[in-house]
Amino acid sequence: MQRYIIHVDMDAFYASIEQRDNPQLLGVPVIVGGLSNRGVVATASYEARKFGVHSAMSMVEARRRCPQAVCITPDHRKYSFVSAQIRNILDRYSPLVEPLSLDEAFLDVTGMDGLYADPADIARSIKADIKEQLQLTASAGVAVNKFLAKLASDLQKPDGLYVIRPGEEAKVLAGLPIRRLWGVGEVTAASIAKLGIRTIGQFAATDPKLLEGYIGRAVFDLQQLARGIDDRPVVPDQQVKSIGNEETFEEDLYQWEEIEKQLLLFADKVGWRLRRLNLSGRTVTVKVRFASFRTVTRSRTLDEATGLDGVLYHTAKELYKSIPANEGIRLLGLTVSNLQPAGQSIALFDSGQEKQEVLHKVVDGLKARFGSAAVTKGRLIDPHK
Repeated sequence: MQRYIIHVDMDAFYASIEQRDNPQLLGVPVIVGGLSNRGVVATASYEARKFGVHSAMSMVEARRRCPQAVCITPDHRKYSFVSAQIRNILDRYSPLVEPLSLDEAFLDVTGMDGLYADPADIARSIKADIKEQLQLTASAGVAVNKFLAKLASDLQKPDGLYVIRPGEEAKVLAGLPIRRLWGVGEVTAASIAKLGIRTIGQFAATDPKLLEGYIGRAVFDLQQLARGIDDRPVVPDQQVKSIGNEETFEEDLYQWEEIEKQLLLFADKVGWRLRRLNLSGRTVTVKVRFASFRTVTRSRTLDEATGLDGVLYHTAKELYKSIPANEGIRLLGLTVSNLQPAGQSIALFDSGQEKQEVLHKVVDGLKARFGSAAVTKGRLIDPHK
């Protein structure tokens, strides 16, 4: 049975949602991202991309290139809601859906010949449903494996559909730039360029022993991709490996009171997300980026997994204090990993912890009903607002 994979990728996802919800933004350059001088672009509408604006660019540079753009702070709650709507559509077409992010996913549609004459018809139907039900456009790629399907979805954006048929792999890949290969970044591409190799076709035809001297043993996996070979399965709903929160500050933090308040805020947010997913974690990691861009992380694995704000906060404080700090803090983050289903740990009865869990259930219920800002720790309230 011939294997077929579809990759669905939403077009300028965040920006398109903002344009859909505010018709005055239609046809206008829209940039979604952090609005401070240290902010970065999350996504840009196609009108803004014409000016060279792209994701991961600094907001300062994006505004310089496109001063007429409308800049919007990301609304992740809204984007997550729309993502869930998209997932509901995808689930109707295959039981094997592997989300990659909020705005893209793989579907394995192998064996659906009895329902559709061509796998491309499935992709067309998915795109039509998304457009009709959500007023958004998606691009789709259809191929025999994940690498080719993802590559294909990007070849005719926006609102595109590209199919790579069995036997067409070499023809499609031959002239594409080497950067199109998964795992090839700027450094690897620069190393390969020293050999005069700039296309995937050239890379696939080069002696692997020669390439290994420039990019190491990764050459063998990369040449498999360059020849259109990728045996990885579509894995539905991969398990969440970590939950965290970090922030880059408009002005560097120096005072312990400010830093402590941020750690408390992160613990509150991360703890709530853990409990919403019915998870707890054993490993707590604090990340600090200083004004000089020096970045330090510290981790601690707890005896028992937790999802309690207080435990996360006190652990984060201790980790932070173990980091030598003699300059301002540019970025601060808190992540919990080594996750497991909540309640799985076997611990001695602790009435104090039991009371904390009951309290969190009450608070979480209020947040779920009235919004995450319904209940806030007193120390996190801004007295000037």
